[in-house]
Amino acid sequence: MKKSTLLGFVIIGVVIAVFWFIGTKNNLVPLKEDVEMQQAQVETALQRRADLIPNLVETVKGYTKHEESVFTEIADARAKLAGSIQSGDLASINEANTALDSALSRLLAISEDYPDLKASEQFIALQDELAGTENRISVARQYYNETVRTYNTTIQKFPTSLIAGMFGYYPLPYFEADERAKEVPVVDFSN
Repeated sequence: MKKSTLLGFVIIGVVIAVFWFIGTKNNLVPLKEDVEMQQAQVETALQRRADLIPNLVETVKGYTKHEESVFTEIADARAKLAGSIQSGDLASINEANTALDSALSRLLAISEDYPDLKASEQFIALQDELAGTENRISVARQYYNETVRTYNTTIQKFPTSLIAGMFGYYPLPYFEADERAKEVPVVDFSN
């Protein structure tokens, strides 16, 4: 075989490798952006819930003056969630969200002791808004986890994994429930 033919094959091989390399790298960018966008959607839904909570707390406060510890717990948990959302750290967001869930559960349980509160149109509207927001959070988490699965699967497949590792594309964590959220709540109407 002539040197020029061999050189031609080498050049064609290098060109194909360069185009594959560029194409693979360019496919990773939108996958990573999708994950970041979905995380932002989860954070937006969590922020929406955090913004609704002061209205719910104020409504309940009018009926339950002596339940101050619950209000303090909610305020602390809400502040922690806001800080976690600012940091973007998924583990911190999960932890703060679980603390807020717990505090909200206590608040809603307290409302059971106040029939006038339960009948209040404002309280009912806020509960409905909160329920809708919880659904949005659930859907946003589901989309986030689906996007992370696609991203993680893609960057771990060979030969894409070689390029992903070279450019800092590493597997991302799923949005998982905290261990306390997995416990079955105990309902006791004996009081």
